Amino acid sequence: MEPILLSKSQARNIILQAAGLARRGQFGTGIEAVYRLIVQLGFVQLDTNYVVERAHHHVMAARIPDYENRWLAELTEEGRLFEYFTSDAGYIPMEDFRFSLPVKQAFAQRNPLTKPEISLMKQVLDRIEREGPLMVGDFENDRLEASSGWWDWRPAKVALERLYLSGELMITRDKKFHKLYDLPLNLLPADTDLQVPTAEEYARFVIRRTLGALGIAYAKEMAWRARYVKGNLVKQELAKMVTEGEVRTVMVEGLKSAQLYMLPNQNTEVEIAGDAFILSPFDILNVFRHRLKDFFDFDYQVECFVPAAKRKYGYFSLPVLVGDTFVARMDAKADRKQKLLIVHNLHFEPVDITETMIDKITEVLKAFVQFNQCRDIVFTKSNIDAQLNALKTSLS
Repeated sequence: MEPILLSKSQARNIILQAAGLARRGQFGTGIEAVYRLIVQLGFVQLDTNYVVERAHHHVMAARIPDYENRWLAELTEEGRLFEYFTSDAGYIPMEDFRFSLPVKQAFAQRNPLTKPEISLMKQVLDRIEREGPLMVGDFENDRLEASSGWWDWRPAKVALERLYLSGELMITRDKKFHKLYDLPLNLLPADTDLQVPTAEEYARFVIRRTLGALGIAYAKEMAWRARYVKGNLVKQELAKMVTEGEVRTVMVEGLKSAQLYMLPNQNTEVEIAGDAFILSPFDILNVFRHRLKDFFDFDYQVECFVPAAKRKYGYFSLPVLVGDTFVARMDAKADRKQKLLIVHNLHFEPVDITETMIDKITEVLKAFVQFNQCRDIVFTKSNIDAQLNALKTSLS
């Protein structure tokens, strides 16, 4: 079957629609819109960085006009979502639970455990069985040596995380976003499918989920989603699905790249509304840097992981999208005590920014200020003063 030929504009629109960014409120409003969005994406990355509101809430609020942070917790408590680590930590629809089982099996088989580690894990599990959900702080400080920094976890923390990753424990969160470790039997709905998928089923699930969320994808993005299941069959099953017509190959005009893929029922004439969005660095649109370059001509990197001296745009720079174009990146911090959103750097991209675009950016900035529990916004610097002044005037 011949590849589907698309213009770069068509490809961008397909990608934006798959990500829920074709228009504001694409999935509606209310808590059901949150559930519909997560089912569409298959996975929403969770992040604890609190410079601005946490990434999983940011992803929701960018797309759902009336979003409330409590809704993710409510959907989890209702047994419609669960938290787990697949390619990254995130919220997953409970309907996909059985497809987390190969990942759990992979984690359980990764590192041989010593007798003391096995004993400690049994002690931890026994306590949770007797006492109910517990936090790391509920276990005594069993560190034998002083901490050497990040990720230098004490033994009880390591035991809890291993039990979580292998599936013997699950996670919920308290109101302060602390992890609570509990038994799966206390959290899983009675009708949850616990049948472990075959390697072929798992690979095809990953392929369909990835293509559904990304719209158009490379094989390496599908492989990334299954990266902790060693020896996964994603590439082999992808080739079979192309032969069977369950996946189509794609060519994008002007783009010389590896083979691209798309689901066969994908509408290729997607229209987008031209709305503005302030996006999280961990938004599904932004996590693959090569995709932003290939499809949007946007070279982006979240710089919180870059040494301070090498940062170009700021510690936590947020991409600003209008329509199908990234027009700026905004390094922002929410000062919650002062109720002030501080924009350390608003860097405009070398694109034409119209008065209409300024109005749309103004609208989402006002919403972003409120979302971050702030009352006002202040700008420290920008690379184009005239555009910053136009934005300030529109905000006033």
